[in-house]
Amino acid sequence: QVQLVESGGGLVQPGGSLRLSCAASGFTLDSYVIGWFRQAPGKEREGVACISSSGSSTYFLHSVKGRFTISRNNAKNTVSLQMNSLKPEDTAVYYCTAAGGYWGQGTQVTVSS
Repeated sequence: QVQLVESGGGLVQPGGSLRLSCAASGFTLDSYVIGWFRQAPGKEREGVACISSSGSSTYFLHSVKGRFTISRNNAKNTVSLQMNSLKPEDTAVYYCTAAGGYWGQGTQVTVSS
């Protein structure tokens, strides 16, 4: 069965950190651009970060630059999103996608004191 599964979400205080993981099963990630998107209540889904298949190129949404990093481990078939200095406005459901073709079910990130 082909699927992507996100994990690592949770409740964190402002200024805290979380590390999200996206694991694939049923296919290998190494030939795909992997993206992280998020959707907050009442807002459209937005792209947060993406990483090329080789890992040599990355893109970040302006509002998360310098706070988030994205990495991949093709040997483990996973992609991670390290989120530091989290802000309340980062609260959303975070999704990973393999080139927009496969999507995970999402993981909730809540930043609140």
